[in-house]
Amino acid sequence: MKQVVQNYKSGELALLDVPVPGCKPGGVLVRSAYSLISTGTELMKVSEAGMSMLGKARSRPDQVAKVVQSVATNGVPATYRKVMGKLDSYTPLGYSLCGVVEQVGAGIDDVAVGDLVACAGNEHALHAELNWVPRNLYARVPDGLAPRHAAFGTVGSIALQGVRQGESRLGEVALVIGLGLIGQLVVQLLAASGVRVVGADPDPGRCELAERLGAAACGEPASAAVEAAVAELTGGHGVDQVYLAAGGGSNQPVELAARLCRDRGRVVDIGKCRLDLPWNAYYEKELDVRFSRSYGPGRYDPEYELEGRDYPIGYVRWTERRNLACFLDLLARGSVDVEPLVSHVADFDDAVETYQRLKDGDLKAVAVLFRYPGDGQEPEEAPAPAVAVPAVTPRGSHVPAPARAAGTPVRLAFVGAGNYATSMLLPHLAQREGVQLSTVVTTTALSAANAQRKFGFEEATTDLDAVLGDKSIDAVFVVTRHSSHAELTRQALLAGKAVFVEKPLALTEDELAGVLAAVEESGNDRLQVGFNRRFAPLLREARQRFGARTGPANLRYLVNAGRLDHGSWYLQQGTEGSRFAGEGGHFIDTASWLLGADPVSVYALASSGTEDLQVVLRYPDGSTATISYVTSGPAGFPKETLDLVADGKALRLDDFVRASVYGRKRWVSSRLPKARDKGQSAELAAFVKAVRTGGPMPVPLQSLVATTAATLAVQAGLAAGAPVTLARTR
Repeated sequence: MKQVVQNYKSGELALLDVPVPGCKPGGVLVRSAYSLISTGTELMKVSEAGMSMLGKARSRPDQVAKVVQSVATNGVPATYRKVMGKLDSYTPLGYSLCGVVEQVGAGIDDVAVGDLVACAGNEHALHAELNWVPRNLYARVPDGLAPRHAAFGTVGSIALQGVRQGESRLGEVALVIGLGLIGQLVVQLLAASGVRVVGADPDPGRCELAERLGAAACGEPASAAVEAAVAELTGGHGVDQVYLAAGGGSNQPVELAARLCRDRGRVVDIGKCRLDLPWNAYYEKELDVRFSRSYGPGRYDPEYELEGRDYPIGYVRWTERRNLACFLDLLARGSVDVEPLVSHVADFDDAVETYQRLKDGDLKAVAVLFRYPGDGQEPEEAPAPAVAVPAVTPRGSHVPAPARAAGTPVRLAFVGAGNYATSMLLPHLAQREGVQLSTVVTTTALSAANAQRKFGFEEATTDLDAVLGDKSIDAVFVVTRHSSHAELTRQALLAGKAVFVEKPLALTEDELAGVLAAVEESGNDRLQVGFNRRFAPLLREARQRFGARTGPANLRYLVNAGRLDHGSWYLQQGTEGSRFAGEGGHFIDTASWLLGADPVSVYALASSGTEDLQVVLRYPDGSTATISYVTSGPAGFPKETLDLVADGKALRLDDFVRASVYGRKRWVSSRLPKARDKGQSAELAAFVKAVRTGGPMPVPLQSLVATTAATLAVQAGLAAGAPVTLARTR
């Protein structure tokens, strides 16, 4: 089998072929599905291994003391050989995983072969294909919890033990210093227990993530924002608890803790940071300083960990194993969410490269998972309700539409002539060479007549059947209210027309299935949904300047949607769907186009009392896209801002007015355009060309379906309170 190892002397990392461990009594043999890289503890170990011998000594004064003692006891030569032998050896990495029980040792009766378990321990839950795990270091995974999420069990237990040490109480206020992996979990655990949380971290991205996951406010440790938030939430008294989840050599965390903690408050050290306590500050407030020891009681006790001797629950309520089981239960019930923490998922075969990218800073991550072959593959997951992305399989082989005779115009019909059609679509088509506006169909005669007069339609009518039966019409535009899109599209496809439907394509899974049934029945897949942003010239140029990528990407898309006027039909959610269902496909499609793939899962969170949403999309290569859809923002703020980061490069789009790319060379769009061009003109040109030439439609049908399914999954995810897997059916 394969295992990740490191030579502490040289710093070399390797994926080594090693023997399969035996299944000893008192434990189980577990085949890994996912294991988690601790981006704090493990990277610190990896970085230390790359130091000089002097650097290693400075970083581990505890070990230097042992060497000095050994010299005094055994002499220099013997100590030298011992130290060099230990340094020049491969050591394992990893301590948190989820896998399937492959073999059960003697004396084990609480799990069986085939059970899914979460495992802990830096000697037993290693980055390896198989691990032997003793009884008290594994816990059964609750039904329905995804293996990738259960792999967080150990780090979750560390965070949970820290919160227990803080003895948080309902209604208290806590400060979490350090918003890495452990800090993010502490924030969620505190919020779930009714504690209001302020976070402090120098990384704005981590602050933003913590706020999405439950923190009341976050900011840079030295900023006035953190102190102001604490003052506001506590009436100026200071927080009840401080959790030190930071690392490094700075003494700033303990100094900040003293300044912002209330009189006789509690300071809990979870991470590994410098602890030069300012005596006066801690004495005058009589602060209670506590340490949280790893996963909980039982840690470092060989009788508990190796021999399986449990502590009686009446004396020790929360042990290592009970903390592990508790955290898994919180995950299963949706009280804690780890999916937004997953920055990257790497195949286990790419383990060494992944560590190197983390060490070099090429991969910025909160949490990274290794995915193992076999049981670790994504199809085995069942995290929540799945929204099917139906395969597009028209009956028989699709025959491209015949090209039109030279000089023959493409004849178009419009169903609907509202504001969007008359302001954003028809002005581009009315003057386009080779296009003939044939018929406009509306539910009221006046609107049809107005459109006919303004844009030169040959005919205006309210009779849809007449349009669908007119063989001279090549394509139908569906630009009506959202609730009618799917049915009108279905009818037009069955009538043999090419169809351009404004977003959304469908508001329900049944509607989407109906459209695809029409494609299969008719063999007509000539469909385009009005996802125009991928055609925006500025964004396309920025994408070209950014170039190809080799690693996963992180994309952030802020949509300042704004408030709607009272009486807008967009507010008729009972019939027209939610606002995001109506326009969210725009942003999902843009993200998917930039990332070059369709999403595989969706997770959505709603802000209480608003229509604001956070939507996290995960892609097959480990890329993620976060769409912040807000309706409560200021009117003067740009509507859409987008950032894409990958491979040491960054792309930024500012509301389709300005774009920039940062890499080896910096590119900034040369001048501001006269108006925001969101791609409608180019999209329409591409659609008309496809109809005229019989060539492929501008966007593959499967992509349109995947985007629609992902948009629908947002509502399903909000209802379920869990990530939604986008399952593909064949």
